[in-house]
Amino acid sequence: QVQLVESGGGSVQAGGSLRLSCAASGRTFTMAWFRQAPGKEREFVAAISRAGDATEYAEFAKDRFTIFRDDNRNVIFLQMSSLEVEDTAVYYCNAPRVIRAVHAVALTGPFPGDYWGQGTQVTVSS
Repeated sequence: QVQLVESGGGSVQAGGSLRLSCAASGRTFTMAWFRQAPGKEREFVAAISRAGDATEYAEFAKDRFTIFRDDNRNVIFLQMSSLEVEDTAVYYCNAPRVIRAVHAVALTGPFPGDYWGQGTQVTVSS
């Protein structure tokens, strides 16, 4: 069983930055961030491999967001810069229950049974 606890969300003005954290208890493999804006479906943001040597980003996240992990503490991070109003959403940490490549997570999304955090709200104002 894996438990995921996110932190770091908040309110920021457009152009600002935030860093999200996701602390995992238990063994994890590839991990990812998804987000869900009001009235929209949950969408992929970024994923990182178990070793941290492979990453994948949604098009909107490239050049603005960086995913990285600290295996010593079993924590992953999402550094978000140049935030836009459209980035307003609840951000969720995801840990697949099975080993999956980052591009597979990006292309096919989460699987039933994946572990999820409780979500952290990010609000970007103009």
